Amino acid sequence: MTAVLDRLATLADPTRSRLLLIIERHELTVGELCAVLQLPQSTVSRHLRILADDGWVTSRAEGTSRQYRMVALDPGARRLWDVVREDIERGSQADHDAARLRGVLAERRLQSREFFAGSAAEWDRLRDELFGSRAELGALPALLDPEWVVGDLGCGTGQLTEALGPFVRKVVGVDESATMLAAARRRLESAANVELHEGALEALPLDERSLDAAVLSLVLHHAVEPVDVLREAARVLRPGGRLLVIDMVPHERDEYRAQMGHVWLGFGEGELRAALADAGFEDVRYIPLPPDPAAQGPNLFAGTARLPRREPKTSLTHILMDEERT
Repeated sequence: MTAVLDRLATLADPTRSRLLLIIERHELTVGELCAVLQLPQSTVSRHLRILADDGWVTSRAEGTSRQYRMVALDPGARRLWDVVREDIERGSQADHDAARLRGVLAERRLQSREFFAGSAAEWDRLRDELFGSRAELGALPALLDPEWVVGDLGCGTGQLTEALGPFVRKVVGVDESATMLAAARRRLESAANVELHEGALEALPLDERSLDAAVLSLVLHHAVEPVDVLREAARVLRPGGRLLVIDMVPHERDEYRAQMGHVWLGFGEGELRAALADAGFEDVRYIPLPPDPAAQGPNLFAGTARLPRREPKTSLTHILMDEERT
């Protein structure tokens, strides 16, 4: 009973009830509340302090200001507030407050538009300073199905494996180099949903149909027979599984053969399409990637493809069944 009476005493003041009605749906600063209520800052601050002490209002710091909002009410307080709100919403003062609130919110939007209108030419630079160059790319794996098992084939030191891990059920990394895998294990020692295996891309140490998607990032140009690598990727993918190939477009830097062990000097669209089709993939796309101004190597492409959702009818049983139907 004491708690109910205390709450009634808090809401009995019409200014405090008006404040709650305003910040129930919108988080506002003291200055914005002063503009809506047309009251001095000292008065608004005093009533906010009373509401906060009684557990109706909370606030958070944002820069040099504080934003105020109504707390999530317990059932008793919610019933009491519903009765009070229904009464004050009938008054003309609530309509006036609502009109001024719309003006305050419109001013917020105007300030935002003015900022972008004045800084559009500098926005890329400002964004890079605040968040880093192309920071949004780190969030793109969130588009993947969280239940997928994804293979990072030719995972190297595990950089891509690390980026994929938080967004899917499991990441399976495979690399032929024991030294690379040792570095990957150090990088990923705290990742519970990552498996690392040593093995060749032409003979993956993975079961058939064990992956939902696979990535070959900057490794296909090291393969003696790229189509063999693609066939192995097809073997370990489930029907309908997706493949992403990231590699270099054709270039003439022959020194890469000796310097970095490259077997192929990039892949053109026709070459990649033919190799993927030979490996059993369909829906092939070849997309040149925008060059990074700081990069010194050849341009890259992203090649995507998927396996058919149903296996081709190649068995004797399927052939006989088809002949019976005809």
